[in-house]
Amino acid sequence: MLNDKAILVTGGTGSFGHQFVNYILDHYTPQKIIIYSRDEYKQFVMNNKYKTHKQYNKLRFFIGDVRDEARLKMAMRNVDYVIHAAALKQVPVCEYNPNEAIKTNINGAVSVINAALESGVKKVIALSTDKAVNPINLYGGTKLVSDKLFCAANAYSGMDGTRFAVVRYGNVAGSRGSVIPFFKNIIDNGGMELPITDYRMTRFWISLKEGVKLVVKALEDSRGGETFISKIPSFKITDLAQAMLPGCKMPEIGIREGEKLHEIMITSEDSMRTYEYEKHFIIYPNYSWWGPKELIPGGEKVKAEFEYSSGKNKEWLSVEKIRELLKTDIVHY
Repeated sequence: MLNDKAILVTGGTGSFGHQFVNYILDHYTPQKIIIYSRDEYKQFVMNNKYKTHKQYNKLRFFIGDVRDEARLKMAMRNVDYVIHAAALKQVPVCEYNPNEAIKTNINGAVSVINAALESGVKKVIALSTDKAVNPINLYGGTKLVSDKLFCAANAYSGMDGTRFAVVRYGNVAGSRGSVIPFFKNIIDNGGMELPITDYRMTRFWISLKEGVKLVVKALEDSRGGETFISKIPSFKITDLAQAMLPGCKMPEIGIREGEKLHEIMITSEDSMRTYEYEKHFIIYPNYSWWGPKELIPGGEKVKAEFEYSSGKNKEWLSVEKIRELLKTDIVHY
């Protein structure tokens, strides 16, 4: 469905943007992919990276901020699909700069929605996070509002207008700010101990490629208002430490402000509107304008009070499996 289509990626110079461009150029022949971001140096680096690719001529680099609605409208002219990946994501940064987090994560979402509606974009897929579920920090709070904005935007697009959906996943394995590069830095500098904030802590494991595939799935299947969530394995942080530095000491240092013991993707309250598919879940919207006829075929409603949490998952990674995945799933840009 992406052949001969124009695609715009906000925040396109980040880890997701790189992997998304790789995947699309390897599997489709798009009309063009517009990388929309505000960092000219990252665009310069990304541009040079793809100069030898056979589809390099399909890439466009557009300097702009998601806070700037007029610039977004200009960038979205004749665009078919938008992937909204731009956000301020670092929890401590958002806590210390709340106004900036709101401007980018909430006001930026409004700008993307308005620009897409006025430009006649077919579909918009917004990237979300587990931190938007029962948020305990500002970043999570802004992403919860963003998710609500994108789902509600379907009410304004009309029968044949833009369709908006959300893709939610937790920390991508090896992404900036996650625990894997933190541990790796300690190991590379000769450290023999890996600090653990809480021995009970668990996380989901998802690779960048899996995240991209879920976005493509949402582009193909979404009818408006859904939240897509991958079915992925969990791991214990203590097992990750042992996989990266076997036999290491693991001092428990205490949980950080704004940090959760487990990642939660679907709450028990969401279970009333959640359907399970072969490789993912979908939370359907709870709006009067949305009806059962919009259900995507192939799903089965989950049980009442079902909760999708990294601490209550059915599938777990062993130390050995984590060690294998560290060799294949970690991508650095």
